[in-house]
Amino acid sequence: MNATARTVRLGDFLQARRSQLRPEEAGVPTYGERRRVPGLRREELALLAGVSASYYTRLEQGHSLNASPQVLDAIARALRLDESERRHLHDLANARQPRGRGRRPGPERVVEAARQLLDGMPDLPAIVVGRRSDVLAWNRLGHALFAGHLHPDAPDRPAERPAMARLVFLDSHTRELYADWPSKARAAVGTLRLRAGQYPDDPALHALIGELSSKSPEFATMWADHRVKAGHIATYGMRHPLVGPLTVTQQTLSHGPGPDILVGTTAAGSPSQAALALLAQLITHDTAPVGTPVNTH
Repeated sequence: MNATARTVRLGDFLQARRSQLRPEEAGVPTYGERRRVPGLRREELALLAGVSASYYTRLEQGHSLNASPQVLDAIARALRLDESERRHLHDLANARQPRGRGRRPGPERVVEAARQLLDGMPDLPAIVVGRRSDVLAWNRLGHALFAGHLHPDAPDRPAERPAMARLVFLDSHTRELYADWPSKARAAVGTLRLRAGQYPDDPALHALIGELSSKSPEFATMWADHRVKAGHIATYGMRHPLVGPLTVTQQTLSHGPGPDILVGTTAAGSPSQAALALLAQLITHDTAPVGTPVNTH
């Protein structure tokens, strides 16, 4: 990605978050003044961050390329950013610095230890997710819960390998799977925002974002908000075609650089735990596609 594109990404993020922060939320008095837009003005944010208005304007417009970590932290505090958003701001600022050639990230692989971990917890749904949200591996229950309508070997076939973000926005089965689909969709967008800041030179990642922006108006709208979400732990109501409704907590386990492992858990002794156990039993004895409802009559 060239320097101009990186500068635009930082400026867009700053402008979007500034427009989303109301003066009363930031403690800025307005004295009943009527405003054309609800967010903070540039000079108001600059005052909160302790920098000059002209400097902040240059930074937002891409004319200043040397913001220090201290200045970025001050701006993050003024914008009321959380830790994930603060790191994203630093990623965007650092991405504007000149880089050498050959810095594109290489292909991701599932290490043997991760496969052993998947196989070692057959009672929990688990999948290995790459930086582009692509599913690199899953155990049987992970496949059955999250994407049972797809071929079990799909992660091992590069041409068929699913991406969770693509499934959330473009796959009708996955949309129906989540009772509160907008919540899951916002989490998927927020995670992609983080990855785009961390990997500005990954062409496949940005191609995925472009594809989703063109094919899903909902994605395009959420992407324009510049919301960032780490998404390490989140609880979702799910409507599985085989076992019905259940509530699953999805936890992302990170083991340093490389793909993450997404694990689903349910509350002990809950109907959701019983539903998950039933799903595990069904996939053990049933050879029909996982997305096919069971005829109980």
